[in-house]
Amino acid sequence: MWQDFWAALGLLLVLEGILPFLSPSGARRALEQAARSSDRTLRLIGLASMGVGVVVLYLVR
Repeated sequence: MWQDFWAALGLLLVLEGILPFLSPSGARRALEQAARSSDRTLRLIGLASMGVGVVVLYLVR
């Protein structure tokens, strides 16, 4: 189980690093736009992201 956790964490870090590596200015603009978004919008995006993640995990496992 811990091996799966660390593998998932490593994959998350790789995926999170792709945009800043390929386009630092695009990553900066995206972060600035997220900072200007309302709390409600960020929560809805987070909820949608978690929902998609749960569905993907269900389909894979």
